[in-house]
Amino acid sequence: MAKVTFKGNPMTLVGNEVKVGEQAPNFTVLDSSLQEKTLADYEGKTIVISVIPSIDTGVCEQQTKRFNEEAAKLDNVQVLTISADLPFAQKRWCAAEGVDNLEMLSDHRDFSFAQSFGLGMKELRLLARAVFVIDDKGTIQHAEYVEEATNHPDYDNALAQVNSLIK
Repeated sequence: MAKVTFKGNPMTLVGNEVKVGEQAPNFTVLDSSLQEKTLADYEGKTIVISVIPSIDTGVCEQQTKRFNEEAAKLDNVQVLTISADLPFAQKRWCAAEGVDNLEMLSDHRDFSFAQSFGLGMKELRLLARAVFVIDDKGTIQHAEYVEEATNHPDYDNALAQVNSLIK
């Protein structure tokens, strides 16, 4: 199991850690219209899943904006940002910040994504920071569990993996 801290404090992660080479597990989250979305909804595309604790924090905001910028340059790639924020807060934030190249999804209701990918910080009921790249056949090609949840992920490494898949 991945080891994650939040502001230096160890967190207990719930769920099952995923690894490169495994089939990505399914999950159910909500979009900004409160409609259920599952991994199967993105079948046949390369998928980047950017996972953040809360959109209302500086690093999460920067991470989301960075992946939004990158999404505009990527063909046949679906970028998802998943957090445990309420869909209403995600929708408000995206509208205020002009973020429209990625899809914001909420794991607040069921914590299904947290369980499937081993990212639920039990003590906070937030998701740990992570980035996953899944190829068009549903295989995990990149998995980064950020050790300190207040730090940035390795954007360049994740994007290099995406670019190797779409060339």
